[in-house]
Amino acid sequence: MKFIEKVVLITGGAQGIGKATAKKFLQEGASVVICDYDESAGKTALKDLNDEKLDFFKVNVTESSQIDEMVQAIIEKHGRIDILINNAGITLDGFLTKMHESDWERVISINLTGVFKCTKAVAPIMLQQGSGVILNASSVVGIYGNIGQTNYAATKAGVIGLTKSWAKEFGPKGIRVNAVAPGFIETGMTAAVPDKVLNLMKEKTPLKKLGKPEDIAAAYLFLASEDANYINGTVLSVDGGLVI
Repeated sequence: MKFIEKVVLITGGAQGIGKATAKKFLQEGASVVICDYDESAGKTALKDLNDEKLDFFKVNVTESSQIDEMVQAIIEKHGRIDILINNAGITLDGFLTKMHESDWERVISINLTGVFKCTKAVAPIMLQQGSGVILNASSVVGIYGNIGQTNYAATKAGVIGLTKSWAKEFGPKGIRVNAVAPGFIETGMTAAVPDKVLNLMKEKTPLKKLGKPEDIAAAYLFLASEDANYINGTVLSVDGGLVI
């Protein structure tokens, strides 16, 4: 029970990697708050995880007022936020020449600006505490790019830039900042991918399989723990060796 008395906030926490991460931290004794734009999925997560130490807020991470209201509610109940996991993200894929500007702007607003806004709301609390951990969801696509994912790759590369900047900015104040870069993971996003493409993903991965949400959750758990207390500003690839 490594996280007893710790308070964890997970954006995009109602399903997929976020939900698996919430489950991991609850198992380790943490009080967990998940937020998500999908209220139905949030209620389902509350029912599935069935833990009195879990709370859900319906929040659009592009709306500062909603984020601020949630953070204030967390402080009123718990008095602190120890770990922020910026997990919320979407994909709207397409070749550059066919990509609508609205698809570019929406992915940027959620995947990158959302990380900025959530961290800006939580960081002052951690600074006042003199401690905290911020973990950001990047991707192997943010490191190496990918055909048809101009907008997504740009956001995930941007998240790496934020991570390294904040690690330098907040490190002297007792706050560690790191990122996780998943490879191909079995989530709702990949569920809609044709089997032919999924098999190609598996073949490209040296371990010859897709990752599970729990694999990424385990990486978050490690980076948030005292076992990682000298890891700051890193990007941990969890990809089955995809980028070797």
